Amino acid sequence: MAQITAAIVKELREKSGAGMMDCKNALKENDGDVEAAMDWLRQKGIAKAAKKSGRVAAEGLVAVATNGTTSVAVEVNSETDFVARNEGFQDIVKNVAAVALENNGDFDATAAAAYPGTGRSVKDELTEAVGTIGENMNFRRATGLSVDNGIVATYIHNSVAPNLGKIAVLVALESAADEATLTALGKQLAMHVAATSPLAMTTEELDPEAVERERNVLIEQARESGKPDNIIEKMIVGRMSKFYQEVVFMEQTFIVDGETKIAKVIENAAKAAGTDIKLTGYVRLELGDGIEKEEGDFAAEVAAAVGK
Repeated sequence: MAQITAAIVKELREKSGAGMMDCKNALKENDGDVEAAMDWLRQKGIAKAAKKSGRVAAEGLVAVATNGTTSVAVEVNSETDFVARNEGFQDIVKNVAAVALENNGDFDATAAAAYPGTGRSVKDELTEAVGTIGENMNFRRATGLSVDNGIVATYIHNSVAPNLGKIAVLVALESAADEATLTALGKQLAMHVAATSPLAMTTEELDPEAVERERNVLIEQARESGKPDNIIEKMIVGRMSKFYQEVVFMEQTFIVDGETKIAKVIENAAKAAGTDIKLTGYVRLELGDGIEKEEGDFAAEVAAAVGK
């Protein structure tokens, strides 16, 4: 039998788009012949993934998973919402989240880790699933938060199944307060994040370039008023303060009551609990955020789905 080298496996992977284990098996079945192995993969429906891998996958699901004081959020994309509602796809996303939890939300470690029950990596399992389900799929993001003492609350917006939906939020609260108190507070804060999408937790953590751009825009707007520079400077101070209140988590007004600043909400909760509560981080993953989506019509999407 011909020797199956890493170079031959790599060549077949590049040609077929199939996973490493599938390529190895195909080469073993065909005595190391790359072309014959390619045909074998096509016959099995595995090589279809190569053709589909170039198509935009902006739908799919985000998921959360929790274990003790660590929570993670992941995003797995598909081409259409039809597939996102498929139980098989949902199981894949849940399993990816479970693997991410084992790897503390590290994306690279999760992609390379073993997918449950298959012997393939998470990355290769997604490639395998492309051939089975018939759409391009992509494990796009994973992230996580941990606390030493307290909770990392989770929230899913537009949920389609437990812990699966369109927006995933994690909120980390470091505290010795009881779990019920922290869970209730954490969920409300997470819902707030889902609704407001803050750019940073504190003013100091805002991207300096984003702050400078906003300042420059406000200065130009103020100059159009024709007011003198000393008045403009005072105007900018007030308008930048309003900007911070709009985009900084701790400066925002709590959506639940519409009047209390988030920092004060946490302070009040700490007083009621009789112990410190510290917000140490948050994560917001919105499905397809930043992906340039192709325009299409619903009828064409249905026709394409039926034809697969």
